[in-house]
Amino acid sequence: MDDGLDAGTDSEEPVLVRKRRKGIYVLPNLFTLAALFGGFYAIVMAMEGQFVQSAIGVFCAMVLDSLDGRVARMTNTQSAFGEQMDSLSDMVSFGAAPALISYVWVLKGLGKWGWFAAFVYCACAALRLARFNVNTHVVDKRYFQGLPSPAAAALVAGFMWWCTDRGIPAASVAWFVFAWVLYAGLTMVTNVPFYSFKDVSMKQSVPFAVIVMIALGIAVVNIDPPTVMFGVFVAYGMSGYIVYAVRKFKGIHTSVISTSTDEPDERGMHR
Repeated sequence: MDDGLDAGTDSEEPVLVRKRRKGIYVLPNLFTLAALFGGFYAIVMAMEGQFVQSAIGVFCAMVLDSLDGRVARMTNTQSAFGEQMDSLSDMVSFGAAPALISYVWVLKGLGKWGWFAAFVYCACAALRLARFNVNTHVVDKRYFQGLPSPAAAALVAGFMWWCTDRGIPAASVAWFVFAWVLYAGLTMVTNVPFYSFKDVSMKQSVPFAVIVMIALGIAVVNIDPPTVMFGVFVAYGMSGYIVYAVRKFKGIHTSVISTSTDEPDERGMHR
């Protein structure tokens, strides 16, 4: 009797369970790829001597980069692949592209000092993105730790756009660009807090006056895009130091790090 039961049990065929293949969400990654193309386009246009189009490519990449994360959250399509893809796209569009276009535009005339400044900017962008990735869960969401790479790219590309639009010879501003590129690069790796605007919800209703102000803002940008957009990012690029100074003066904790992590070493960064 027992033998019969055992035989029946042994005769049952095992059921194969196939693991579901992981796919890639198309919609948010389309925005990321488009942002990557904006950075690539900026580099190509700079090589062709079309510096206005090069700057526009960087600014278009900024807009697309700001949308991919929001689209992913709105459609519930966040993924680890998307996060890595976004970081790689940012490194090209806001790290390599501004460094290369500034070098092609004017820094190459400074010889070794020119590529020194371009490399420092590129290296700082890589360090800033790496630090952002590992500190995502310990940083106050209302602030960025250091200048975000898209804003740093806007400082570099925006000045190039403004000078080209005004017909200012590149050689006459070479050393200023040298200092400006270093400022943008090094500010990315500081601990200065920059407002992130992440606590601004797009789903909440707003007063009618807010929509009117947005319309006026768009109209003002349209009057003189290079000057207005460059001016906005210069103000933002300086705002972090103002916030830092005010907090320091009032004796308020200036660091945006809430918890120490093993990687990277955060000792001395909580003052």
